[in-house]
Amino acid sequence: MIKIKLADIDTSPSSKFKKEQVKEELKELKERFEELQNLLYAEGKHALLVILQGMDASGKDGAIRNVFGALNPQGCNITSFKAPTHEEMKHDFLWRIHQQVPEFGMIGVFNRSHYEDVIIQRVHKWVNEKIIQQRYEHINNFEKLMNESGITVVKFYLHVSKKEQSKRLEERIHNPAKMWKYNKDDFKERKFWNDYMKAYEKVFENCSVHSPWNIVPADHNWYKEYFIAKKIVETLEGFKMKFPTLKKK
Repeated sequence: MIKIKLADIDTSPSSKFKKEQVKEELKELKERFEELQNLLYAEGKHALLVILQGMDASGKDGAIRNVFGALNPQGCNITSFKAPTHEEMKHDFLWRIHQQVPEFGMIGVFNRSHYEDVIIQRVHKWVNEKIIQQRYEHINNFEKLMNESGITVVKFYLHVSKKEQSKRLEERIHNPAKMWKYNKDDFKERKFWNDYMKAYEKVFENCSVHSPWNIVPADHNWYKEYFIAKKIVETLEGFKMKFPTLKKK
């Protein structure tokens, strides 16, 4: 088990990272990402599932738009998980998740995920501790199944500070271009900040067996996007993919 204390981890990048230099490197990474996506789709032997978790206003939507936006939509599916529907509530908590797992050749991106069922549920005590512990085990087995089936799971926690979150939530009130994101419940959930931090720490401790978590300093979007793109490119390059050749008759 990995013990992580989020309060001890900086939400800003190290001073060695310079904004303009990182932005230039990000352009190159995105070009390489496009090449690798094409190769992934053509070879059809692997799948990549990217999970983005984080507090409200941590930048999940922006990461999807700016890291994955240039990809061929034919080979990339984005799924946002909201509160379960009436139909989804009639099944086990992983039922709706499994349906969205990418097939070989595809990249799947989850904006929130099955981890909501051990984070918000724990914070608001909607289920008891026994069920939470059982769900940790189910999640680990689920991710083990995916990894052993050729679906690589890469998980990112977007680590934003409470101060930066407040700034971004306020922008949704005053900036006309961002008002559509406003949700009064985001301010209510902010009151449970410390409980959410503990819930995430428990997730890192219990659900890192088959797919380790990447904790991304997310106060600066330019670095957050660079971090995510770099990790994904490294992961795809690790597949050692090749374009299929013509079959001899």
